[in-house]
Amino acid sequence: MSVKEFNLPDPGEGLTEATIVTWKVKEGDEVRVNDIVVEVETAKSLVELPIPFAGRVEALLVPEGREVPVGTPIIAVDTAPGASEPPAALATSAVTAGEEIEEGKIGGTTSTGRTAVLVGYGVKQTEAKRRPRTQPAPAEPVPTADIPPLGSRHQEKLNPVVVSPKAAVEAAVPAPVSTGVATTTGPRPLAKPPVRKLAKDLGVDLASVTGTGGEGIITREDVLASSSRAASVTATGPAYGTGVPAYGRGAGVQDRGETRTPVAGVRKVTAEAMVRSAFTAPHVTEWLTIDVTATMDLLERLKRDSEFRDLKVTPLLILAKAMCIAVRRHPAINASWDEASQEIVTKGYVNLGIAAATPRGLIVPNVKDADLLPLADLARAIADLTATAREGRTQPADMAGGTITITNVGVFGVDSGTPILNRGESAIMALGAVRRMPWVVTGSDGTESVEPRWVTQLAMSFDHRLVDGELGSRYLADVAAILSDPTRALVWG
Repeated sequence: MSVKEFNLPDPGEGLTEATIVTWKVKEGDEVRVNDIVVEVETAKSLVELPIPFAGRVEALLVPEGREVPVGTPIIAVDTAPGASEPPAALATSAVTAGEEIEEGKIGGTTSTGRTAVLVGYGVKQTEAKRRPRTQPAPAEPVPTADIPPLGSRHQEKLNPVVVSPKAAVEAAVPAPVSTGVATTTGPRPLAKPPVRKLAKDLGVDLASVTGTGGEGIITREDVLASSSRAASVTATGPAYGTGVPAYGRGAGVQDRGETRTPVAGVRKVTAEAMVRSAFTAPHVTEWLTIDVTATMDLLERLKRDSEFRDLKVTPLLILAKAMCIAVRRHPAINASWDEASQEIVTKGYVNLGIAAATPRGLIVPNVKDADLLPLADLARAIADLTATAREGRTQPADMAGGTITITNVGVFGVDSGTPILNRGESAIMALGAVRRMPWVVTGSDGTESVEPRWVTQLAMSFDHRLVDGELGSRYLADVAAILSDPTRALVWG
């Protein structure tokens, strides 16, 4: 038997851990190179991981719902040809993981010569074949005196330590580090993401719930039962900290205490990025209120056009195109500040970021080379990005390399705001709600009249280290001019 362990790969972009969300295989399953075996959640997105070698799954080393650091062994596979007997135990290589670069790590190489990366090992060849699950035989106990010192790899070969799969899991997964926020100690309660969300919505502390699922995993029923008990205590219990019943609180009234939500995942990364941006780049924000009636008329015509019939055409699409066109007239707006070399880096391409609100938090994927796309292709690219973001499957590569960003606050009925720069970019444009409002219109003969028009407000923040007031104002004015009269795009584009 030749057992190989697949370590959690490095997701890149400074991320150092991921959460096991869903196992796609079970013990006893046959897998081939590049078969998807697990779905993990990083601070950026949900990612499906392929296996770098073929064989039979001997053990799942990390349960669903557990967060582990990069390099932790997560699955053991018997790669011996014709292997059919269940494992007696797993070797302690799980304990000493990280001492060498092994297969499955970034920079490691599989037996087929493919380099292990987070999103694949080459072209997928076949689908995984399933076999009935087999239970591993119990491990034989080993006397304590026979256990060699940790780190002595030569001694391990002469006198190997035999442990059970469950013990390998506990040894391979480090204990969680306290953040100072949690009110309990010990390992993180085991529960799947939907169950965690239910507990959060009901205000149930998972640390106080006893799991009845396999390996102590907390189930939906456990959370509901705990919530019912809490509601019963609240209905008859004393007021907070007083020892006497709360005034006016009768049976059935819910607890109005505090709920603490750990800052993790996308929300944590976004918060850190916003703090760094806000206190590193000196922000300047300018506003401009404009008449976009001509743009709204254009959108109505596009909706009737056969090329756009199945596409979503909105003011955001026209703004995206206008920003790309205006960059050609003002290329210095599409730049970044290199602190290390003390240089301004002007980009010859436009990777247009689209801020998207998702259940996991705010993320900013970007359309690569947006300035080269025709309007219909730009509409498709934006639709694909936002749909993928809402599903929580945006890949790290889709969020890297942005040059300028749009945030659409108008979809929430908000007129404007002060957007914070996406880190590494020099400008971000906020699109407000488009409303029918009275507007002074000047006729061709110079006479003025008040008419109902479609009106919106643009707000642009820029990095004042490399964009001065004149450049920022001219760029904003050009974008607004195209929205006010889309025919200008034919002249400037």
